[in-house]
Amino acid sequence: MTTWFVPRDAAARSVGADDVAQALTSQGHRVVRTGSRGMLWLEPLVECAPEPGGARVGWANVTPEDVVEGRLQEGAANYLGVVAQVDYLAKQDRWVFERVGVIDPVDPEDYLANGGLAGLRAALEKSPESVIDEIVESGLRGRGGAGFPAGIKWRTVAQTPPCPHTGEPANAPAHKYICINADEGDSGTFADRMLIEGDPFCLLEGMTIAAHAVGADKGIVYLRSEYPDAIEVLQEAIVTARDRGWLGSSVLGTELSFDVEVYVGAGSYVCGEETAMLESIEGRRGMVRVKPPLPAIEGLFGTPTVINNVMTMASVPSIMARGAASYARLGTEKSQGTQVFQIAGNTARGGIVETAFGITARELIEDFGGGTRSGRPVRAVQIGGPLGAYLPADRLDVAMGYETLAEAGGMIGHGGVVVFDESVDMAEQARFAMEFCAEESCGKCTPCRIGSTRGVEVIDRIRSGEDPEDNTVLLRDLCEVMTDGSLCAMGGLTPMPVLSALDNFPEDFAPHTRGREG
Repeated sequence: MTTWFVPRDAAARSVGADDVAQALTSQGHRVVRTGSRGMLWLEPLVECAPEPGGARVGWANVTPEDVVEGRLQEGAANYLGVVAQVDYLAKQDRWVFERVGVIDPVDPEDYLANGGLAGLRAALEKSPESVIDEIVESGLRGRGGAGFPAGIKWRTVAQTPPCPHTGEPANAPAHKYICINADEGDSGTFADRMLIEGDPFCLLEGMTIAAHAVGADKGIVYLRSEYPDAIEVLQEAIVTARDRGWLGSSVLGTELSFDVEVYVGAGSYVCGEETAMLESIEGRRGMVRVKPPLPAIEGLFGTPTVINNVMTMASVPSIMARGAASYARLGTEKSQGTQVFQIAGNTARGGIVETAFGITARELIEDFGGGTRSGRPVRAVQIGGPLGAYLPADRLDVAMGYETLAEAGGMIGHGGVVVFDESVDMAEQARFAMEFCAEESCGKCTPCRIGSTRGVEVIDRIRSGEDPEDNTVLLRDLCEVMTDGSLCAMGGLTPMPVLSALDNFPEDFAPHTRGREG
């Protein structure tokens, strides 16, 4: 019997993947639900292996009618051929997403058959110090936006003794935590969700390797409530991992004791900041903490805590399996390894691109993204989420890396790349940045809480023609205060998109000049 593969990823389901799977099942076919390959413009993308274990061929934008009427044939208009050879995929270098779209995400045997647990087994044969050395040697940096070296963070936690929860007696059990921040709130980003929905065991394996390295016994994945499919998949994977001995009191028969639970967030953008996330998990309103103390020394419930982004931790298993040196050879001198880019906005081919650092923004947008969906010229690209800078079309040859983007006045953030064509009003985008900050600020510090509200008002005055020169000076001064005086990146980085729009597209701030066609 031919096996058919249909994504269960939320993006694929939103365009009818469940109905396609049901149609295949009703025709008597065996159906395996996978994650998405990341070519979102082709969803539902249906694959089959004509021979057991052979190369999978695929069809794009499949409908139930295609199934019922027998149109899934070689040579059909939507036939893709061998999926792994599709140019969009063939040009990538997948370490984190190597199994996503290939395996049944909650089938442990499928995970093992495709290289799962190789990294954990390799790590358990090494001392904790050796594992940390491997992560340091790999050059892995935080993929959530800060870019801090992961191995250095782990070493700090490893060197800090475990302790009881805050308020517990000194003789209470001592703990260390591994916390994963999956509160993926940046516009145009979806890699965390897709990884969790498509390969949750990879994240759990990475967390377990980290636990061995730093001596942690508890793990928490802080997952946004807006991701119900990811919550369901991850919870099922945790139960399966416990049953298989991959989590629990004796991981893979060793002395390592480590377990994971899911904490569902309430939808606050600022909880993407690590200390606000800790406050939320501890049952309080998600508000930024003053540092020090650093979470690595005094984090969740006062214990030493590793806090990593999903993409950071999901990189760990393949690093341990393939070797730190192999990973470090990818990318550039200061930005090593691969980055999972997410192409969104006005793009012809939105989706996931995992490739080594150093690729240019133009290559991502044109070679992978295919330009704009509207067919109009690209006018601006925002990299790094809603707090990232807007780059004009003539500055897209910048290499995608932490330092190179910083030198260009931007940041890589979580790898989001949002494309805008010539119809965009950049003054409106600048206003949106301030408005977004005002809406999402936790309110703890004045520059963010008040500055963002005043920022909206000042931009409105500039656009209406009210003392534009003086108000532009005032806006720049306000941005400086927010950058220097805010407690966290929420207020500190909001000026980045505002100033980049003002500097690169000043004509949009003049009154009554836009009126571009929609």
